[in-house]
Amino acid sequence: MSSELVPVMSADDIATFIEQHFPQLNEGGQCYFIEAIEPGAATMRLEPDKRHLRPGETLSGPTLFALADFAAYVVILAHIGPVALAVTTSLNINFLRKPSLGTLYCRCRIMKLGKRLCVVEANIYPASGGDSVAHATATYSIPPR
Repeated sequence: MSSELVPVMSADDIATFIEQHFPQLNEGGQCYFIEAIEPGAATMRLEPDKRHLRPGETLSGPTLFALADFAAYVVILAHIGPVALAVTTSLNINFLRKPSLGTLYCRCRIMKLGKRLCVVEANIYPASGGDSVAHATATYSIPPR
């Protein structure tokens, strides 16, 4: 599927769109960064800080969930254009390993892009290498044009 998809927005275009429509995302300092937009895929980076920790010096589940959800939104926008009201209808996440405080990447791949729904797979892994810390699938509703 990914070879058939052509991005219509660049990483810079999406970052500008996010700043305009979701300024609250970076309150307390920017921690999410769009690393790459490719046909059918996107990669995001999270630079977590103390606000993302839970007891035991591990990154919280809501932090990983937010990274997967945001990365899914980014890959969808990259392929459908600036649609602020594309919304999550479901997201299932499996936490695979304890993530330590440190840079994480999330690679998203569009599995199916239809007129009204988009299904995305997300893989979250540490910058230091090693196995994935979480895997998610998300479905987004795309409003009619």
